[in-house]
Amino acid sequence: MTLARHLPARFDVAAFAQFPMVSKTRLAHQIRQDLWRCLQTVRGFSPVVQIEQADGILNVTAGGRAIQPVSRALEEQIEALLNDSSKRRRWIACAGGGH
Repeated sequence: MTLARHLPARFDVAAFAQFPMVSKTRLAHQIRQDLWRCLQTVRGFSPVVQIEQADGILNVTAGGRAIQPVSRALEEQIEALLNDSSKRRRWIACAGGGH
């Protein structure tokens, strides 16, 4: 499943993470919301979250399109967001994995 405002979805910058099985839709919305909050000052940035299920886990690609040149620092910000333990716990709980 892919969550994006602009179609076709495009990844000019992306980072990857794995999550346990939870609601893909809820997880995508939670990640996209925090991704937007984190990068809203990046001119022309449009967040995209893609989730694929494989072998009992969810593979998440988060990033998006940008109209300005993309730097490694932007990719590192997205990686840091996806690996933030408190955000991950909140996302998983909101997506139905907080039993």
